[in-house]
Amino acid sequence: MTIGALEGVLLIPALSAGLLAVLPGYKLTSRLNMLAAFLTFATAASLFVVEPASGRYLLVDDLNKVFIVLTTFVAFTTSAFSASYIGHEIETGRLKPAHVRFYHAMYQVLMFAMNLALIANNIGLMWVAIELATLTTVLMVGLYRTHEALEAAWKYFILGSVGIALALFGTILVYMAAQPVIGEGPDAMVWTILMTQAARFDPDLLNVAFVFLLLGYGTKVGLAPLHAWLPDAHAEGPTPISAVLSGLLLNVALYALLRFKMLLALNPVAIAPGPLMVTMGLISAVFAAFMLYSRRDIKRMFAYSSIEHMGIIVFAFGMGGPLANFAGLLHMTMHSLTKSAIFFAVGHIAQIKGTQRIADISGLTVTHPVLGWGLVAGVVAIAGLPPMGIFMSEFLVVSSTFARAPWLVLILVIAILVALGGLFIKLNTIAFGDPRGSNAPAQASYVPMFAHLAIVFAAGIYMPPALVTGFQNVARLLG
Repeated sequence: MTIGALEGVLLIPALSAGLLAVLPGYKLTSRLNMLAAFLTFATAASLFVVEPASGRYLLVDDLNKVFIVLTTFVAFTTSAFSASYIGHEIETGRLKPAHVRFYHAMYQVLMFAMNLALIANNIGLMWVAIELATLTTVLMVGLYRTHEALEAAWKYFILGSVGIALALFGTILVYMAAQPVIGEGPDAMVWTILMTQAARFDPDLLNVAFVFLLLGYGTKVGLAPLHAWLPDAHAEGPTPISAVLSGLLLNVALYALLRFKMLLALNPVAIAPGPLMVTMGLISAVFAAFMLYSRRDIKRMFAYSSIEHMGIIVFAFGMGGPLANFAGLLHMTMHSLTKSAIFFAVGHIAQIKGTQRIADISGLTVTHPVLGWGLVAGVVAIAGLPPMGIFMSEFLVVSSTFARAPWLVLILVIAILVALGGLFIKLNTIAFGDPRGSNAPAQASYVPMFAHLAIVFAAGIYMPPALVTGFQNVARLLG
């Protein structure tokens, strides 16, 4: 049963991609895309029921269970939003039926690639999966075939390729450090074997490897100053892909970083990866917070918000310790749910108003009260205000750091407050004031957006003991 579940999270999206590539009819393919995403999520959730056995190529433990279930859940809700969103794009002529077949097939390929990266028990296989996810999202960012979309896709391809090449070099260095101890062959790339022998690896090779891995996978995480691809990719690609990029793909690259951080922590002579992660996390949070004030495109604005929050998450994991790791996991989960909900709202807004320019959008709470107040709730959540779940995670990050490094807390809190101000200044223009622009009715479903926000709201008030225990186990595993 467990082997079937492990295979299922890969086979379901892989087989669905081939089927969706050839089936005609938008309504049929959109429903099949939803069904495939739901079945993948249900299969991933079953991994909590039976403890899976790890093999030479696939691994499931407490850490990647959190990532795989979060990934498949957001992928399912995004597919539900995507069904009606893409239908409107066909009606308005922005997309053709052939483009939609390609879109749905690539959506499932992306799910396959991210799932493979999360459960791979081989550092080389994980790199291949993240590279496949990168190439797939490049194609999806350029789906509209406009000059701006193709330029954004090309920029993403170039910068993503540089990042993934650096990550490959770091992966090779880890293999070289392991080879004298474990021997030649695939065993020197298997996570479960590497973790048992890491204390004997050459620390100098591990040190250099982690620098390349941090730069390489940090590009995919969207950490400043390696973030340049992210705002363009969000602004020009289909909105469901923006939700997947911010809510999921950034987490997959973060997962890779955490795995290598755990490896270095087992070697007593290697550098501590924490200070490097703390530095890049703080730089990202501060930089992105100030950049929010000058954004004129609503999707670019929330792209910079993603950079800020990924900086906070990397900072938390860099600080380490049970409480900071717990806070990082909680913040990652809340950010994925909240940011994808916000992009669902932004997708509605762009279709209603026919623009993404903030200056051309105003008075949403008057013309579209459900959508307008939904966006307000999303911004309240992502800004870290109570009683939303992100408030709790940010409070834990700050409190876990205060006793150990109060000066770092000061910088972090300034970044959070600056970002809050930037978001609410823009929100005031978008949600309130005299209505501007088109007042066409919203076509896509509101259910995925409010489902995510409801979970984030509930998490800020009460977390089930089983979930708390699970996060605590993962926090201890991270060290």
